[in-house]
Amino acid sequence: MAEEQKKVAPSAPEVKDAKDAKETGGKENTTRAPRTKGDKNFKGRGKGKFNRSNKREEKIYEERVVAINRVSKTVKGGRHLRFAVLMVIGDGKGNFGFGTGKAGEVPEAIKKALAAAKNNMYHISIVKGATVSHDVMGEYGASRVYLKPASDGTGIIAGGPVRAVLELAGIKNIYSKVYGSRTPINCIRATVNGLCSMKTFAQVQALRK
Repeated sequence: MAEEQKKVAPSAPEVKDAKDAKETGGKENTTRAPRTKGDKNFKGRGKGKFNRSNKREEKIYEERVVAINRVSKTVKGGRHLRFAVLMVIGDGKGNFGFGTGKAGEVPEAIKKALAAAKNNMYHISIVKGATVSHDVMGEYGASRVYLKPASDGTGIIAGGPVRAVLELAGIKNIYSKVYGSRTPINCIRATVNGLCSMKTFAQVQALRK
């Protein structure tokens, strides 16, 4: 009967050789099973490399830096230099925004301006021909911006900050003229004021009734 008894396998594999025993301090060297993809600690090939399956999120808004100014503040220890960034964003479908950011480094200031622009969004209705519905005068401070619709193929007749706003908003044919102060931030605010004050054909009909 004793000879017929089956041998029971050991619960853990034994030490392979004397070298392994020496490295483990005389303890048993328990060999681990190969890890699979289901294991949370599984590390496949290409560690540290870019995983092509994880595609980067497509940018919803196009970004454009309009102006970068170096500003300084005189403090007790000397001058404290910082950078102020003015940025405009838009999706080319009537949604646009602008914002400013200030930081000790330009990349950090751009990040702040981008976050401010996303929180300061506007929407306008673009009529047939990728232009505005009627002419308008936008004002802010000492800046005045005149906007006038144009026929298809005219393009954007504008420059500087006004052009950035119109292009990113999705307008392709328009005339514009800046009067008074040409400070970039005031020109952008005057342009936004003019675009937001425009009325559609349906809104004008409703007012006439």
